[in-house]
This record gives sequence, C-alpha cells and structure tokens, in this order.
Amino acid sequence: MLLDLRVKNLALIEKAEVSFSEGLNILTGETGAGKSIIIGSVNMALGGKAARDVIRQGADSAYIELVFSVDDPERRQELKELGAEPDEDGILVISRRIMSARSISKVNDETVTAGRLREITGRLIDIHGQHEHQSLLYKSKHLEILDSYAKSGTAPLKEEIRRVYGQYRELEEKLGGMDSDRESRAREADFLRYEIREIEQAKLREGEEEELSADYRRMQHSQKIMESLSSAYRALDGDQMGQAMRDVSQASRYDEGLEVLHGQLMDAEAIVSDVLRSMSEYMDDLTFDEDRFRRTEERLDQIHGLQAKYGGTTARVLESLGEKKARLDELENFDALKQELRHEYEEKERCLDELCRRLSEVRKQAAEVLTEKIRDALSDLNFIDVRFTMEFSRTAQYTAQGYDEAEFLISTNPGLPLRPLGTVASGGELSRIMLAIKAVLADTDHIPTLIFDEIDAGISGRTAQKVSEKLAYIAGRRQVICITHLPQIAAMADRHFEIAKAASEGSTSTQIRMLDQEEMVGELARLLGGARITPAVYENAREMKELADSQKKTDRGEKADFLRSEENI
Repeated sequence: MLLDLRVKNLALIEKAEVSFSEGLNILTGETGAGKSIIIGSVNMALGGKAARDVIRQGADSAYIELVFSVDDPERRQELKELGAEPDEDGILVISRRIMSARSISKVNDETVTAGRLREITGRLIDIHGQHEHQSLLYKSKHLEILDSYAKSGTAPLKEEIRRVYGQYRELEEKLGGMDSDRESRAREADFLRYEIREIEQAKLREGEEEELSADYRRMQHSQKIMESLSSAYRALDGDQMGQAMRDVSQASRYDEGLEVLHGQLMDAEAIVSDVLRSMSEYMDDLTFDEDRFRRTEERLDQIHGLQAKYGGTTARVLESLGEKKARLDELENFDALKQELRHEYEEKERCLDELCRRLSEVRKQAAEVLTEKIRDALSDLNFIDVRFTMEFSRTAQYTAQGYDEAEFLISTNPGLPLRPLGTVASGGELSRIMLAIKAVLADTDHIPTLIFDEIDAGISGRTAQKVSEKLAYIAGRRQVICITHLPQIAAMADRHFEIAKAASEGSTSTQIRMLDQEEMVGELARLLGGARITPAVYENAREMKELADSQKKTDRGEKADFLRSEENI
C-alpha cells in the first residue's frame, strides 16, 4: 500500500507530507484549495505528464516521492523481476524531480524510464479519475475489464493466442509474397543464378582480403622499403661497435667492475649481427614482380566489387550467397513449397481458431457471472430495476487478443430496451458504474491501492450514501484514497485529511493535515452546513460519523467471519 506522499515546490504546495493508512483515506477541502494537485502529484510521480509551469514560483525544481509497503510475496517477486525489488522491510520508494528542461524518475534511487516506471507502478496503484470512467464509452475497455476479472482463465489462453497469432501472421505474409506471376518468378530466378555464379566463381575465402592487402601494400612500397633498410644497414654495419668493445676492454684492465659492461657490449654485438643478417636476407629476397603486383591488384578489385555489391564484407557476401541459393530453391520448387506453406498456414489457422473459440467460451461464461455481480453492485448504488449484460460479436479477422468484440449493455429504467453503455449513461452514472466494476474486481485483482477522484460527480442524497458504502466495502479489501466534497462519503473515512489554502508574506500555499476524530466531525459539519454551522448541523455531523463507523465495524466484522469460515472449509 501507499504509506507516504511527499511533495515539495509543486504548484501551490511549498512542502507537504501525507501518511496514509489502510482502509479508506479521505481528502476534503474548499473549492480551489488544491485537492486536484494532490492527485496530480501522484500521477506525475507515476510517470504522467508535467507542465512546465507546475514548479512553484521561485523554485528551481519540484519533487514528489511515494513510499510503498509491499508485503505480498507474489508481488515482491514480480517487482524483483522488473528490477525494482523492495528492501528487506518491504519498502519501495518512487520519486520524480521535475525541472524546467527535463525530469528524472527513480525507483529506490535508480533512474528509470517512463515506460519501465509505468510497468512497475501498474503493480502497485490504480488511479480512477474522470478520464477512466469516460473510457467506458469505448468497447475495447469492456473486454479489458472482462479479461481482468477472468484472468486466471483468460491469461494463459491469451498468451498462447499471441504466440500462435504471430506465427500465423508470419505464414500469411510469406504466402502473400508468393503471389507473383510465373514470368516475374522466372526473371528473378535467372538473375539469382547470375549472382550465385558470380560469387561462386570468385571462390572467396575468409582472410584472403587481409593477406592480399598486406602483400599489395608491401609491393607498392618496395622501393621505399629497400631505401630505408639500406640506410639502416649502413648505420649498423660500421666499426663503431668493435671500437667500443676494444676501448672498454682496455679500461677494464684498471677496473674489474667494467667487465660487466664489456659483456653487455658483446651481447649487443651479437644481437646487431643477427639483425644485419636478417636485414640482408630480407633485401636479397625483396624483388618487385610486376605481373604478381597486377594480379594482386585485380583480385583485390574483384573482392571489393563483390563486397560493395553484396554486403560490405567477405563474410556477408558468403552469407548472401546462402540466402540467394535458398531463394532460388524456393523459386525452382515454387509450386511444391507454396502447397506446403499453404498447408502449414491452414493448420496454424485451425489451431488459432480453436484457441480463440476456447477463449471466447471462457469469456462468455465469465461474462454471465461478472455482469450479474455488476448488476447487484449497481443496485447497491441506487440503480433501481437496472438490467446489465454483455453482448458478444466476432471480429472480421483474427487478432492477438482472440476474435471477440464485447460490449456492456444497460437499461436503467423498466420497459426500456438494453442499449450500449456509451449511448445511455450520463457522466455521473458512468462514475457509479465504474465504481460498481471496481467493487467487483476488488475481490479478484491484486492492486493494493486504489485512488478515486471525482467519483461523487453528479450525485447526492441516498445515492451518495450508497456510493460511500461501496467505497467502504472496497476499502475493507484494498487501501482506498478518495477526494470528495460529499459528507456521506467523508463520514466513512478511516483517516481524514483536510486540504486548505493559506496566505503568508504575500504568497499562497496549499497545506494538508490529518484530522483527529473531533476535527473529522467539524469537517463533516462544514460539508453539511456550508458557511453557517449551527449546533444542529454539528450534531447531525457527529451522528453521521458515529453511524458510519458503526456500519464499517459491522461490515468488516462480517467479512472477517466469512474469511474464517472459508479457511475452515
């Protein structure tokens, strides 16, 4: 779960730290106090876009830090495989520093890309805002929700379908490339035979170019080599060494210590003699053969021409030869190969169709259960006499996700026909429908933290009470963080934070503080009564908080009893 959020120099926030708890964490505040900045900061820390003007005026950079506690062994293993293993206490720290020209994201002090960051945080947190419930307008989201609910059954099949679909598409492309006419195939085969003959007749071998280049360079500069060696020979072949030895020998009569130096000069003379002999032999053998020079030059030109034409190196030319032979074999045995490829393609298509059929069956069976649960959850959220189902159709082509298209259908009033969700539901209804879906998925998915923003858009009264109960239900299974302006929802808080705007020394800043039990009642009274809070309003707020706490205690006690009974079974 998300333990701490730390923000510095972000928009109106100079410095803020929030410590969240298990259960339902509520954030409230006046309009314009900066509630959206809190959710925005979490989004930015998770890799979301950050505008240039998000840095607080007068600061060089903004900083956001999220501290997660990861207890689940399976999730810790997933994170380890992504290179983001929590420490021995299960703590994982995600941070982002935003500067005017760039930003840097880190996981446990290791810099990560935005793509890898999203992959990591997708295992930890799910933010539900207005954009997400608007995504219910798109059919592709409906199938995604179904697959998430039934992933134990759909995930293995989808993985196999992705693998087989890749092979199927590869075969399809190969068959498509075999649609050329007989005349063009004959022209291609003739050209390949010419290229194969050209390469084979050259009889290339690895290392030949390097050997010939060395010989060519030596022959090309043979005169300069001879001049240089002759000069060196003359320099070494004088009597200077003999004279030096005689002089040192004479001196050693008076100092026996010079015998060592005399011995060294004798060794040097022997080495020089060996060098002179080797140089003499080399110069005797160094002759310029014009015919050999011409043949070497022509061979190098041939090799370089083939390299320029077929791949840049001798190894690539020989590799190209193998490719051309394989392609010529295809063309010379075209009909048989095409028939074999067609048979392989049809076999793969049958396999893919069977996998898609099985996936479709799993989805349809799961859809019956899922839509019934969503329908019940919608009833809990004050959708009276609602009908909710899922309609399946088949795509024109196979896809890596199978061949299903699926769409949620809903009827919110008796007598009205079922219609596509996107054409019926209002914005407020969409947010409640998504909440119902989240409530159902809370028992099957494993994302430990859910954040809800604008979940209370367009609702009030009894509906607001129903939404609060559903949020409390989810919070009994997952950590929930929710921004709200409705007292019915705020009353369900396990931990309540007030977001307020304060002015000091000519600047404005957003401040966040955790409320104690009595302050929670006061904030509820503000939400209930607005500008004027009477004793009656305050008493009403206290009663609302006590009722909410009592209901949560009952619901979570029933859940604990249910889980214990499940374990005994």
